[in-house]
Amino acid sequence: MQRKKRQPVLPDDPLYQQAIEAMKRYDQAKADGRPKAEVERLRLEAEYAFQSVTDYQLEALGGRSPTRH
Repeated sequence: MQRKKRQPVLPDDPLYQQAIEAMKRYDQAKADGRPKAEVERLRLEAEYAFQSVTDYQLEALGGRSPTRH
């Protein structure tokens, strides 16, 4: 079975926008002096969101696809 080729994520794509919003929430929490646990949780969410975009981009551009379980 042939896989459908994915298109790269553009800056206006919802996946990319979600990652940006996650980073904004993290930055705002740091600026507001929120509790360390909350800031760390938001950092991890932002990191995960951007990693998802990166993994998708790599696969769309012909790179190795990440291992999916």
